[in-house]
Amino acid sequence: MEEFHRIARLPPYVFAVVNELKHNARLRGEDIIDFGMGNPDQATPQHIVDRLCEVAQEGRNHRYSVSRGIGGLRKAVCAYYKRRFDVDLDPETEAIVSIGSKEGLSHLALAMANPGLMVMVPNPTYPIHVYAFVLAGADISHVPIGPGIDFFEELTRAMRNTWPRPSVLVINFPSNPTAQVVDLDFYQRVYDFAEEHNLLVISDIAYAEICFDGYRAPSMLQIPGAKSRVVEFYSLSKTYNMPGWRVGFAVGNRRLVGALSKIKSYLDYGIFQPLQIAATVALNGPQDCVEEIRERYRLRRDVLLEGLGRAGWVIEPPKASMFVWARIPEEFRGLGSLEFSKLLIKEAKVAVSPGVGFGQMGDDFVRIALIENRHRTRQAIRSIRKFLNAGGDVASD
Repeated sequence: MEEFHRIARLPPYVFAVVNELKHNARLRGEDIIDFGMGNPDQATPQHIVDRLCEVAQEGRNHRYSVSRGIGGLRKAVCAYYKRRFDVDLDPETEAIVSIGSKEGLSHLALAMANPGLMVMVPNPTYPIHVYAFVLAGADISHVPIGPGIDFFEELTRAMRNTWPRPSVLVINFPSNPTAQVVDLDFYQRVYDFAEEHNLLVISDIAYAEICFDGYRAPSMLQIPGAKSRVVEFYSLSKTYNMPGWRVGFAVGNRRLVGALSKIKSYLDYGIFQPLQIAATVALNGPQDCVEEIRERYRLRRDVLLEGLGRAGWVIEPPKASMFVWARIPEEFRGLGSLEFSKLLIKEAKVAVSPGVGFGQMGDDFVRIALIENRHRTRQAIRSIRKFLNAGGDVASD
């Protein structure tokens, strides 16, 4: 029997190989230190949980909600954008709540897709940026991004050499997986490029609050006129340690927000209302918890990179996100990221994400998520040091 058309467009899931090795090792009783999935290990701040428990007791909150999000949460989203970025938004027409940003982006792709739609996406990037559009039936033009690469030169080349002409550009900063950051001048250049080539822009800023060393991530909507072309996605998952709550939102261009709202009206009834009320408290309430979460990731970053540096694996510290994008040590680079990741599990009992899972341009790298505490991180460093000291002997086995 033939495979379903949309499923057939999906490549083999690279991360499944590492996950299977990790699972089998744990079945054998091995202690695997897991830096693979970007899944926060800490609890949601207590005042948010308390509000959820309180309103979940009220029967009126157990009914169907609204697919675009309750008014109070949409107003809180707009207040956050005003407070953080000085961007004015209309909660009725320029903001919509999604069941996590992945759902929102996927349903927006479905709303936008038409025969021949061509979408430009950086490579490497978070898989949903590509496969939301692949599943919707669109085609992808991959734009290389990374150290030593002129992104705008690559954008121009992709626009010149791709047919049909792209009409959508997806960007993600601070980036998952690369942790690359940008400033407002970068966004201005993106907007100017979009104006010149009549592009709609989807911006993902899920890690905007996880920033270090004095860096503060901007929003593309800060660019004058950006709402004419840009919709921006954000998630509460990392900012407030709320990944399992599945609360995200999109803001900006009215046409795109409206399209997502119409699609969602057919496909879902929104998030459980107590979750939305608690999410409103997260955005409107005290923000000291965000600073604590940010500082925890910074400390973990510093412990990891200092330890790996002493072991001979020198990595540039990221200024944002909960990830380290690590170029594979030279003696192992010829293996590629998947084989290197498999070796790390086998020899060091440490799991990371192979960079090729985020696109072919990521194959010289692995992504390390800062989701283990400092004690476990130091344990991992000791194991990795032994692995690296074995060097070529391990790589040639």
